[in-house]
Amino acid sequence: MTTNPQPSPPGYTWSEILKRPTLEAFAAAFSENIVIDTSIATGSIVGPVDLRNFFDASRTMYDALNFTHETSAGSRTCLEWEGKFQGKDIAGTTILACDANGVIESIQLYHRPYEQVIAYSAELGRRLKGKIDRSILPGIAR
Repeated sequence: MTTNPQPSPPGYTWSEILKRPTLEAFAAAFSENIVIDTSIATGSIVGPVDLRNFFDASRTMYDALNFTHETSAGSRTCLEWEGKFQGKDIAGTTILACDANGVIESIQLYHRPYEQVIAYSAELGRRLKGKIDRSILPGIAR
C-alpha cells in the first residue's frame, strides 16, 4: 500500500526562502538582478541585498500573516495571503516569476486595502531608513 505525500501548505516554499539565515542562502533562490515591484513602493527594488533588507523589515511588521492559496503555472507562482497589520485587516498577492534555471527573477507584491497600503508603506519606510534608497519608499524621510 502506498500513500500519497501531503502537499505543502500554500506559501510554504516561499516562507522557507524568506527565513533563510544568511544573505548567501537567501540570495541563492534569486537571480543576480532580482527585481521586486510592489504597491507599497514608488520604484523597483533591485538586487538580493536590498531585497533581503526589504523582507527582513516587512516580515516583522505583520501581527499575523497566512497564505490562503497557491497556484503555479509554468514559470509563475501566485500566492494569495491575508493578515493583520497594526490590528487591521490587510491582504494581497505575491507573484513569483522564475527564469529557465528555476531561480526567482522577479516578484510582484500587491497589498490591499488602500488605507493599509499607505500605512504599511510609511512604516516600512521608517524601518528601512538608511538601509535602502530613500526614493523607493515614500515613508523614508528625505
